[in-house]
Amino acid sequence: MTSNLSQNVQDYLKAILQTGKDESATTTDIASRLEVSPASVTSMLKKLDEMKLVKHESYKGVVLTHAGRKVALEILRHHRLIETYLAKALGYTWDQVHEEAERLEHHISEEFEDRIARILGDPQYDPHGEPIPTKDGRIPPTTTERLADVESQESVIVRRVHSHDNTMLRLLTTHGIGIGSALRIASRNEDASLLKLVHLRKNIELSLDVCEKVFVERMASTTLPKTS
Repeated sequence: MTSNLSQNVQDYLKAILQTGKDESATTTDIASRLEVSPASVTSMLKKLDEMKLVKHESYKGVVLTHAGRKVALEILRHHRLIETYLAKALGYTWDQVHEEAERLEHHISEEFEDRIARILGDPQYDPHGEPIPTKDGRIPPTTTERLADVESQESVIVRRVHSHDNTMLRLLTTHGIGIGSALRIASRNEDASLLKLVHLRKNIELSLDVCEKVFVERMASTTLPKTS
């Protein structure tokens, strides 16, 4: 189905899926994600509504129809499978895969998608820990708890980083933090704008803005060193 739709249409459907999740997406949020004007979004939403890919009501936002959601999930699956292939098979780092996947996601065939999935062992998550939609449109479960919200002295495991900010991803890499890293929250500064963490027996400081994009799983028990 995607082969009959323009790249621009596919980008909009994916953006609506990621912005609205299972709720309505706003024109402002879509414009921000795609870095276009609200007027351009409004014009495209009317077109998508006519194509029966979305349901759009002025001042109430937009939701994907069954057909629109199917397309969006397929493109998202392409994107995250490509990211995973680039990282695992070609040695790309997690701050390099997004732009390449953006360029390739619209152009691979279903056979190519299936072969990548088989070679990778049908992965459930991409290099950032984001869930990869299954062939039949199911989305694997993922954590929604942010590192920013974890209490001091609790220990967690990093499961997902919801950002394509290359500077931020490289910062985490510099600190040795990636998917699966174990962290202890040591303390916060007075205005809570900075979190002090322990990772691999080293003290690390991360801004609240970064911690809001890192999603974690709490550890039932910890072997990380206590901090004073």
